[in-house]
Amino acid sequence: MPDLSLRAATPDDAAAVAAIWNPIIRDTVITFNPVERSPAEIAAMIVARQADGHAFLVATAGPQVIGFASYAQFRGGAGYARCMEHTINLSPDARGRGAGRVLLAALEHHATTAAHNVMVAAVTGSNLGSIAFHAALGYAQVGRMPQVGWKFGVYHDLVLMQKMLGPE
Repeated sequence: MPDLSLRAATPDDAAAVAAIWNPIIRDTVITFNPVERSPAEIAAMIVARQADGHAFLVATAGPQVIGFASYAQFRGGAGYARCMEHTINLSPDARGRGAGRVLLAALEHHATTAAHNVMVAAVTGSNLGSIAFHAALGYAQVGRMPQVGWKFGVYHDLVLMQKMLGPE
């Protein structure tokens, strides 16, 4: 994408993030969460993640937000303090144009700079495009949890993929 740029999200981006995220929540099994997020919830998430030292980024094409990415600790507790899990979502017209790769590289760089060791991708088992995307960027499949997700009256597998970050 020739006019693609990244920047740290601000609470003012929450409505644009919601416009991307809520159709994914409502209409797909990319996430098992069935409850749409309000702009106020997203604004609070942006502030909280950044306050915790984690990235919350938006990708823009000109003035339009076309995607977002963030990470947070994979599981609670001090023993997981260096293991992060990311989220990346793009508007439909931005998919397949390189924005996801740029966002993921920026998240990995941020996490590595913050001395995190592992980045986890938790992907719906039927989302073959996301599995291939992560594999192409160095993520290894480390587990499959059959039928742990429930959405649209059907159970879904969860594929866990990870990438060792290490020092830059």
